[in-house]
Order: sequence, then structure tokens, then C-alpha cells
Amino acid sequence: MDCDSLRPAISLVTPVSVAPPGKMACYGKCIETVIKQLDQFKPEKDSPEQFLETVSTSLQTLSPQKQAFILEILSGCLEYRKLLTIVVDAFYLRDGRLCLWADYSLFEVICYLATFQLEKLGLQLFRDIVKSQPVHKVCKFLRFFFNPLNLGSWIKDEWSLVYETAYVRENWINPLTRWQPEVQELINQLQGLLTNQSPLSKTKAKVTEPKEFNLTAPRPRTIPVPEPVPEVAKTKPVPRSTYQPPKEQHLLEMTKRYNRWKAEVASKRPRGGWGWWSVAGGAGAACCFMQELLLRANIEERQCAASRAWGAPPLQDSRKKLRRRFLPRILKTPKLTFYRSNNNAPVKLNTAAILREGALYQRQVEKELQRVDRLVDGAGDFSGFLEWQKKMQAKDQAEQLAAGQCRRLQGKLSHEEAVLARQQVVQEKKQKADRKKAEVTGGHPTAELMQQCAERRLQEERSMKELVEQVMETQKNVKAAQTKLLKGRRQTVQEVIEESRELLQRSAEAAREEHRRRFELISQLRALETQPTRRDKLVDLTQIPSYGLEGEMSVVELRERLALLKETQQRKEEEKRDQIIQGKRAKSRELQNTVEQIALCRAAMGRSAALRWEEKEVQSAAQRAPSQDERVLELQRRIQEKAAERRRQVAPLHVSPPRAARPKPRAQLEAQRRLELEQSRERRLRALQRGGSACGPARRLGAT
Repeated sequence: MDCDSLRPAISLVTPVSVAPPGKMACYGKCIETVIKQLDQFKPEKDSPEQFLETVSTSLQTLSPQKQAFILEILSGCLEYRKLLTIVVDAFYLRDGRLCLWADYSLFEVICYLATFQLEKLGLQLFRDIVKSQPVHKVCKFLRFFFNPLNLGSWIKDEWSLVYETAYVRENWINPLTRWQPEVQELINQLQGLLTNQSPLSKTKAKVTEPKEFNLTAPRPRTIPVPEPVPEVAKTKPVPRSTYQPPKEQHLLEMTKRYNRWKAEVASKRPRGGWGWWSVAGGAGAACCFMQELLLRANIEERQCAASRAWGAPPLQDSRKKLRRRFLPRILKTPKLTFYRSNNNAPVKLNTAAILREGALYQRQVEKELQRVDRLVDGAGDFSGFLEWQKKMQAKDQAEQLAAGQCRRLQGKLSHEEAVLARQQVVQEKKQKADRKKAEVTGGHPTAELMQQCAERRLQEERSMKELVEQVMETQKNVKAAQTKLLKGRRQTVQEVIEESRELLQRSAEAAREEHRRRFELISQLRALETQPTRRDKLVDLTQIPSYGLEGEMSVVELRERLALLKETQQRKEEEKRDQIIQGKRAKSRELQNTVEQIALCRAAMGRSAALRWEEKEVQSAAQRAPSQDERVLELQRRIQEKAAERRRQVAPLHVSPPRAARPKPRAQLEAQRRLELEQSRERRLRALQRGGSACGPARRLGAT
């Protein structure tokens, strides 16, 4: 069937610019007409031109606008029937398994409008057309068709088998992809309409009510003997530990206190040890030793008391067991273990990382070669400017360090001034307290205050009595309201029982009528089933259908052609597989060469990094020198003066100075970290020196 000859015939029937109807009811009727005509079209027997002429003659009663709209959609569906069939068949195989085959033409029309007429109609008219059809069916199909994965993969591939790939991508796939976000919003709106709709009221199935047999009434049963009330087992009382804090929390508190005390003792201990036999440190060491023994005894005593609280008798070996179990957790702390990293271990890189790093080093080599070429041609050198820039940066950094030190000293100075102000406030408060105490001791309490307290107490008692009387009255009113409510409820229950009895009688009559109607239908169906039908059909696989189409063939010939196509496809796959293997081998060789170049460049970069680090260490050593700025010296002098003034004020008032800040282990951690960094840098230098033998290949890489 030649579909390219449809357009001239259509142009004779429809005008060039077609305006669709403006109301939703008109849309629904027009789409139903198109679906009905598509269902009547048989591609094996009917010709598209003759079918369109027949349809145009049958639509003479409609308005010209509706007639043009219907013929435009019908002709487009017939012209692009192959493309629409691909999408709709796939929808029935994947997401539309539960959809009816009677809606096949509806999905074809929606697919044609979305693919070929969406630009002309616009989103608003397309929305009205979609809403005029069954919402749940159209929503399901649009979600499947406008899925980006489906559009970009198999739909494009299947349409490319019918038309050219570039034409399919530019005229159909790209516009559908552009419209996808707006159509997705339309799908969400339709889904919201479906969820907001009230569910249809389902009629309850009629239940067959059996009739009782007319039997003799049984004798009344005797009253059974009441069973004895079983005795409930006594519940166990709630253990006392429920309302007590856990003992683990108490042990953690003791452990924290002991570790804190031990850290304080360790911070006060001199570097040379306790000096048990020295004259200066003997007394302090003995005192610390006694404190440690007392704390251990206190911990053991509390542990023994905690264990006896559960009812266990005290044993002689309990203290030894507790000491073995608990003291090692306090006295012994796990030592920190530092694992040295193995810098010589090989690092495995993937293909992307190798190519990325190789391109980076290649760009660096090209830049260096360009710089050398420019210097050879007579370009200027920026070494003088860089030295001046380094000097200015060092000067700025020195100024920043001096400013930071000034800020720190200003903070100390403000702290000293705050301490002086606090001492003055304490002294003033003390004087005010002394004056207030003298005034209070000189006066006598008056009787007016006692009288006011007595009156307030009597007023509270009166208010409590009134409140009790009000509560008693409300309780009486509640009982009367309860009796009235019970009477009303009993009356409503009787009315509901009578109404339900009437409804049951009506439902029984309707059930009998439905049963009679079903019996008649079943008898008619059985009569139809008894008529004989012939179901046998003879098929000749070697016979040609002779429908008058081009390329007709029998089933046997079709199988032979398919076998030949399969052989050619296998041959093409083998050739493609060989090409892929050769390409992989060439790629692996290129990657191996790139890895060798990367190793050479890494060695050269490591040597340059070591030189830069040495220069940086020299600069940092010069920066750590003590600053001799005048502002810093002036602030230090003022801080010393304020500290001396604070000491002079503290001495006569017998006020203890603020507690000195406990030395923090930050300096020790910094020293440890600096030592580890130096060790890692030494290892790096040794590794770079071992890799110095690769200088020759590095020069060869730079030349390439």
C-alpha cells in the first residue's frame, strides 16, 4: 500500500488550515466518529483513497468545520498507520495488558495527535481533547508514550526502520522531547482528577436467606452451674532498681573523677619523676600518694556496697575480684598505635583516570615547551617581578602576624581590665551588704504583716468551701442528664429496628425477582450453546494469499528468507566482534604508553615539589622569629602594669586570684603532628631519590 499518495487526495477534501471545534462535547463526538471509522477500515480489503471518499460522503450532515477536523485526523492515522501500530502494540505488551482491545483505535488517535498535531493544536486544545475521552485510559497511554526512556531508545529505533534516522530525530523525537515536561504536568493533573473523584457506589450483592424448617420446638435448656472463679496468681512487685539510677552511671562518674584527679596530678608532677628521696619534692609526693590510696579505698567500698544491695552476702574475696575487674580500666589506658603508610605500594588506576592524567601532563609539557620557545624568541622573563611579589607577600604576612599578635595582647589587656572591674564590683557589693545587714538588725517586725497573712489564709479557706459546693451540684445535674439520654437512645434504637425490618422485606422481594430473571437468561444461553458450529479450518503453508499486494509470499518462502537473513546477521556480528577485539588491543597499547609517560612525569614533579618544600621551610623558619613591633611592645608593657595593679588590689582584700588555666595538651599534639609530617616528607624524598634513575626517559618525553 503506497501511503505517500494520500496527501493529494486529502487536500481535495480538507482545507489547508483546519480549526478544531471549540467545545469539549464537540471534541468528544468528533474523536468518537474517527474511532468508529478506524474500526471499520480493513487494510487487506479497503483502499485508503476510496475509504476517505466514502467517509466524506457519509459526513455531509455535519458542519464543514467538524467534517474537515474529522477527515484531517482520519487521513493522518491512515498515512502513519505503521508508526502508530508500533507504539500501540508495544503499549499493549508492556503497560496496557489489562486494557481492552476495543480501545486500540482510541490509542492510535491520541498517538497521532501527540506526535503530528501537537504543534498545530497547542497544549490547551490538546488538553481539552484529552479530557473529553476516558481519563484513566488516556493518562496511562500518555505516561507510557512520553516516557523519556521509551522515546530515546526503542521508539526511535523502530521508527528509524520505516523512515530515515535523521528525519525521525529532527521532526518527531526532538519535538516530543521538548513537549515532555508540559505533557507530564497534564498527566499529573489527570491523575489528580482521578484521585479526587468519589468512588462509585457498588450495589451490595444479594445474599440468599434460608428459611427455617417447621420443626418441633426443643425443650428449654437447664440453667448451667456457674463455674468457679479462677484465682489469679499474685503479681510480682516492681523491683527497686526501676526507680534507682543504674550502677553503670555511678561507676562511670567514679571513673571520670579518678581520671581527672590523675590528670591533674600528672600535670603537677615534675619531669624528673616524683623525687621520693629528694628534700624538695618529698612532702608533695607523699601527699599525692595518700590521696590516691584514699580514692582507691573509696571506690572499693562503694563497689562492695553496691554488690550487697542485691542481697548477696559479703565475701572476703569480693574486693580482690572487684579490684581485678574494675581498677585496670582506670589505671591502664590503651596506648595509641600509629600505622605507617606504605608509600611504595602500587596504585591501580582505571582507564578514565589514566587518560585524564596523561592529558594533564601532556598539556603541562606543551606549556613548558611554548614558554621555552618564547624565551628563545626574545620574550621577557618574569623572575624579577616574581621576586618582588614574594617580598611584598612576605612583608604583608609579617604585618598580618603583627596585627594578630596585637589583637591577642589587646584581648589579654581587656581581660586584666575586666578582672579589675570585677574586683571593684565585689568590693562595692560587700559594702552594700554590710550596710543592709546593719539596717535589718536594727529594726523590729511589725504586727501588720502577721494580720495580713491571717486574712489571706481565711480568704483561701472560704474559696475552697465554695468550690466544693459547686462540684457537688454539678454531680447531681450529671445524673439527671444521663437518665434522660438513656431514654432517648432506647427510643431511637426501636425506630432503627423497625426500619431495618422493612428494608429486609423489600430486599427479599428484589432478590426473588433477580433470581427469576437469571434463570430465564441461563435457559436461553444453554439453548444457544446446543446449536452445532463448525470450527475446523484447513491451511496450506505453500499457498500465496493473492491479495494483490507487492511482495506476497507463502509461509514456507517466508521461513527460507528469514533463515537467510539470520545467517547474514550472524556473519555481520562475527565481523563486528573481530573489529571490537582489534580496537581493544590498540586501546590497551595506548594506555600502556600513557602509563609509562605518567610515571616519568610523576618523578619529575616529585623532585620539583621537594625543592619547593625546602624553600617553604626556610621561609616559615624566618617567619617564626619573634616580632619587634612597637605596638606589640607597648601592649605587653601595659599588660604587665595592669597585672601588677591587680595584684596590689588583691593583696589587702584577701581575694584569691582567678584560677590559672590548666595547661592544655595542644602544644604536645602539635609537636607530635609536626614530627609525623617531617617523617612522611623524609620518606617521600627518599622515594623520589630512588626514582631519579628515570631522568633520561623524562627528557625524551619532554622532547616529544
